[in-house]
Amino acid sequence: MASNTSSPIGATGAATDGGGAREFIAEGGDWAEIAEEAERIGEERIVVNMGPVHPSTHGVLRLILDIEGETVKELRLGNGYLHTGIEKNMEYRTWTQGVTLCTRMDYVANFFQEVAYCLGVEKLLGITDEVPERATLIRVLLMELNRIGSHLVAIGSGGNELGATTMMTIAFRGREEILRIFEHISGLRMNNAFIRPGGVAQDIPGDTVAMVRELMPKVRRDIGELQDLTMANPIFKARHNDVGYISLAGALALGLTGPSVRATGYPLDLRRLQPYCGYETYDFDVITRDYSDAYNRVAVRFDECYESLKIVYQVLDRLEATPGPVMVADKKIAWPAQLSIGSDGQGNSRDHIREIMSTSMESLIHHFKLVTEGFHVPAGQVHQAVEHPRGVLGVHLVSDGGTKPYRAHFRDPSFSNLQSMAMMTEGGQLADVVVALASIDPVMGGVDR
Repeated sequence: MASNTSSPIGATGAATDGGGAREFIAEGGDWAEIAEEAERIGEERIVVNMGPVHPSTHGVLRLILDIEGETVKELRLGNGYLHTGIEKNMEYRTWTQGVTLCTRMDYVANFFQEVAYCLGVEKLLGITDEVPERATLIRVLLMELNRIGSHLVAIGSGGNELGATTMMTIAFRGREEILRIFEHISGLRMNNAFIRPGGVAQDIPGDTVAMVRELMPKVRRDIGELQDLTMANPIFKARHNDVGYISLAGALALGLTGPSVRATGYPLDLRRLQPYCGYETYDFDVITRDYSDAYNRVAVRFDECYESLKIVYQVLDRLEATPGPVMVADKKIAWPAQLSIGSDGQGNSRDHIREIMSTSMESLIHHFKLVTEGFHVPAGQVHQAVEHPRGVLGVHLVSDGGTKPYRAHFRDPSFSNLQSMAMMTEGGQLADVVVALASIDPVMGGVDR
């Protein structure tokens, strides 16, 4: 058996350790030369770098594969290529500005970071019960739409990595309708920074409920079409059944979470176990399977899309019956953005500017101080967790009593889920590595935060 070495000879060479074993490192287009050399000296153990450029289009990840023929003997992960320093940067921005940073971590499901962070800040402030009901409803609406969009990306991009581009085009067509809703509500398709401590930045436009009701049948159609195209397809089943299997014991030992652990039969869903944002009042099922392979992880995501649709319709009914503010009443905390937009759709309306600039000096001073300095948060620490599309997302916030976080740390589900890759793939085929990786759906923006 070849052992690892830290000094390979060139890109296509072979290195020898003290015991005489050899290790081959294949990079770029030199596979034929490596195979020829390995055959000549009778060694078949080869180390292949898959990445670090998008081995499975979820971000920049490096997979180090020790293979013997087509069999994976060992798999190691190398991350950090997408590191942004978001958590450290948050220590130098106000509590409200932190939303703009954390929304960029897992960019496929950004609303979940925003909500988890703001719920944590609200706990530190002691205003959890003061957040208006309408603001909470808007949060749930955005999260469940985001969950559907995230699952569609997971399923569609996973198919694309196997050569089934039609899967991706159908998935992105459905997600596009959801992004249109996000843009209508917040002005942005992604990285919205719309959830704020104490509520949301602004109320939803008056036609939002009607718009969502109009678009949801199209989203359901695309989910169904994608499901019909894959789940009974013999090629899809052959590539996913019994691939990337992990037992419940292995999943729990390695911190696996989200659809991947629910596919083992364990109903770990914080919306039920540790409810937040009023999830205990909604009618929906926690989806499980009894065998966590790539096929069942995809099946769980499909079914969860339909459960999210059920929640969306319940939220729409409640929004129609729940007028009111969308930000806490305490003006020392409430972000001063509850204002009308200019006729060009950008910036504040002239009426608002005229009021704060000419009729109320106190409003102008307060607006300026709150935006530039931020509000003080009592000293202490808090942990808040939400059910992210990829699993349990936790945020640990520490305040020293100032206007900026002393520490903000996120427990991202993609990071913990990647630990299971070795157990899922070792002993399997090289061709199944990308299938297993796509089935746990990591997003590297959340891993390398």
